[in-house]
Amino acid sequence: MNLRKKKELAARTLNVGLGRILFNSQRLDDIKEAITKQDIKDLKADGAILIKEIRGRRKHIKRKTRRRVGSRKKKAINKKQVYVALTRKLRGHLALLKKQALISAEDFLNLRKIIRTNTIQSLAQLKERIAGVKK
Repeated sequence: MNLRKKKELAARTLNVGLGRILFNSQRLDDIKEAITKQDIKDLKADGAILIKEIRGRRKHIKRKTRRRVGSRKKKAINKKQVYVALTRKLRGHLALLKKQALISAEDFLNLRKIIRTNTIQSLAQLKERIAGVKK
């Protein structure tokens, strides 16, 4: 027996979706005879019509790593943070030397370009490079 229309009536009456309506298989004859909203409400109160619980969904959790095809997982931003910290330190030292007039403006610009290419890895290397430029 097709009870689709009864299910639609029950869903409208009880303000739930079609997928949440369950009929008790022993009481199908009673459900078949229900034609009004009040009949549906009475059947629900008697237990002939059941409503499934809302299942919900998982919460979305952001990944801490980026996944790329054909490569291993790695921290996305770690390299850039290291580069930014080192570059700021080296540029600050260069600016101090220029302010104290220990290097010329031309040498200052050249050394900034070298820092930008990420070839200098520490302040000690920068000091050696400056000593080489002065000679």
